Amino acid sequence: MTLLLTPAAAHAQALACKLPDRIPVPRLDQPKRGEPVRNPPVTGYLLSLSWSPQHCAGVRNPKDARDGFQCSGNNGRFGWVLHGLWPETDSRDYPQWCRPAKIVPQPVLREHLCMTPSVQLLQHEWAKHGTCMSPHPAAYFFSAAILFRAVRFPDMAALAARPQTAGSVRRAFAAVNPGVSAPMIAVTTDRQGWLKEVRLCLGPRMRPQRCKPFQVGARDTASVRIRPLPKA
Repeated sequence: MTLLLTPAAAHAQALACKLPDRIPVPRLDQPKRGEPVRNPPVTGYLLSLSWSPQHCAGVRNPKDARDGFQCSGNNGRFGWVLHGLWPETDSRDYPQWCRPAKIVPQPVLREHLCMTPSVQLLQHEWAKHGTCMSPHPAAYFFSAAILFRAVRFPDMAALAARPQTAGSVRRAFAAVNPGVSAPMIAVTTDRQGWLKEVRLCLGPRMRPQRCKPFQVGARDTASVRIRPLPKA
């Protein structure tokens, strides 16, 4: 597999991460009613990165079983984390739920929990997206980890300190990632304009490419607010 970018000099995915002695076992994740199995040919990928402070600001209980590892503060501080690596097509009908998915093995969960700090999200990403890329969860998350660790992140404190647009966020990421231009980066926000995710559009060999129109997310001129990291 071709690496997405050069090795990262600035990581923000786990400013501090302490794994618990015991990793909880996730529940099986299956399609919701009306969510079809789709297995079309893969023509590209999205690497979806989630801004953890915004996610944690919106959860009902930051200490519950679903979000406690990421949001309680007991296991560390998180900035950018990996939502998932998603196979894509040339339309919105991306592959999903391609094979029945067993529980992700404990060693795999432990290896990647500081990258995607929720065992249930790891299980979900494997069931919905990973099964369309590999029959083995370890191989899927290994590929995702290589790509994620190659991403460089801009100075989020500086971005959060002043008003931004989706275009300025794209340019900030492009500026610190050689070989990536702003049109290769998607930005998503919530209804109030808070930054939720940045997504890197990748081609069939997992190299950066221009995002397709339905992948772009917020327009360049859209106002974006960035929630700062909580103080240590």
